Amino acid sequence: MAMAYGEWLRDARKKAGLTQQELAVDATMTRSHIAHIEAGRRWPSEDDAKRLDLALNTGNVLSSFLPNRDGRPVGSHFETARQLEQQATMLREFALSYVPGILQTKAYARAVLKVGFPPLSDEERDSAVVTRLERARLLDDPVTPIVWALLDEAVLRRPVGGPDVMAEQLTHLADLVECERIRVHVMPFGIGAHPLLMSMATLMWFEDQPPITYVEGLHTGKVHDSPALVQRFQGTYDLALGDALPLKESLALLRATAKGYGHEGH
Repeated sequence: MAMAYGEWLRDARKKAGLTQQELAVDATMTRSHIAHIEAGRRWPSEDDAKRLDLALNTGNVLSSFLPNRDGRPVGSHFETARQLEQQATMLREFALSYVPGILQTKAYARAVLKVGFPPLSDEERDSAVVTRLERARLLDDPVTPIVWALLDEAVLRRPVGGPDVMAEQLTHLADLVECERIRVHVMPFGIGAHPLLMSMATLMWFEDQPPITYVEGLHTGKVHDSPALVQRFQGTYDLALGDALPLKESLALLRATAKGYGHEGH
């Protein structure tokens, strides 16, 4: 889907006799943004697509065939966001019910994937776990991307996979915090309602592209790159973060909760 759209854009650009840089100037975009669209790694926003149509004299073809015009998920659920995740220089995650994918242990990921519908076969689940662990390899770089995780306290309290799995998972998070690879802030139950209570979200920043936000619900997910909407998501995240526990208190809660699960498991 994204690849086919990108190929169409590339063909239209070449027929117009333009380089990516020339098209970028004409459409008021960056060359790298156009390169990512042509490679199938990203969708243009509706405004971008309209400017591309104008620059390429293609009527309204590029804007009319955007797959997210009617609110449907971009690409195949998470695929576009997964690719963007690997390019990001900063990620800010909000998790409402479970640990974000890039921070999951193998056992925790397996437990999460076990309860989906329709159920996965053992082979499909194993493959999905491998993919999730491969995503986590972006943390192998000690500096980039910068990762912040804002976790609702429900993430800590829900015993996904049982006490032993949770003890390992929360210890993994605490270890990443202590080695200063990530920041984790916990949104305590005592806060009550908060601005991000409706869904999970991932905010992404890039070196040479505009920021985006990925929002996910049950069997759905959508990448948002409208500047006004992304800015609104960023403001909502910052507002929620202001109500969360500080880093040291969050780390202490992770350790204490992991210890509690460890005692329960034994």
